[in-house]
Amino acid sequence: MKNKVLFGLATLAIVAMLSSCGKVPQAEIDATNAAIAAAQAAEANVYLPAEFTALQDSMNAITAAVEVQKGKLFKKFGTVKEQLATTLAQANQVAANVAAKKEEVKKEADTILNGIKSVVAENAKLVVKLPRGKEGAAVIEAIKADMATVDGSVAEAQGMFDKGAFMDALNKAKAAQEKATAINTEIKEVLTKARIRF
Repeated sequence: MKNKVLFGLATLAIVAMLSSCGKVPQAEIDATNAAIAAAQAAEANVYLPAEFTALQDSMNAITAAVEVQKGKLFKKFGTVKEQLATTLAQANQVAANVAAKKEEVKKEADTILNGIKSVVAENAKLVVKLPRGKEGAAVIEAIKADMATVDGSVAEAQGMFDKGAFMDALNKAKAAQEKATAINTEIKEVLTKARIRF
């Protein structure tokens, strides 16, 4: 009887020891979450959205794996710790890459904004040469309205650029450039049909 009691106690002690061996790697989880938050603060979600989404997906998978292990009697967090280390390194790399991408977007936005200004200036010079006739006045007014919209978009994009919202400025500038180029093409087609030199 004494042996059975000792055997039972020994078994309980072993089970208790084995079940307490696998502890949640909370320090690693916190460090990885902090690195992801730092990447977001550096605007990785704006300038490197695919990489940032991959980080979030990795962390969600890790969180799910931790929850699965918590439900087990014998917890094993070795794989989770490896995934956390990898995700932490990726988060730090993404945060480091944001500055380079931001500078690249800034240069592209600046180039487009400067290019639009020359197209807008050319449009302003050419619109006065458009023929005025029965339908010409209405067409000229429509083109002038479109040009005013482009001017507003360029001013808005420049404001975004000046505030440091380079990605928003780039997107707005690209749309304005497309519209300004379309107006330029339309004006030149009308002038060519009317045989007016420009």
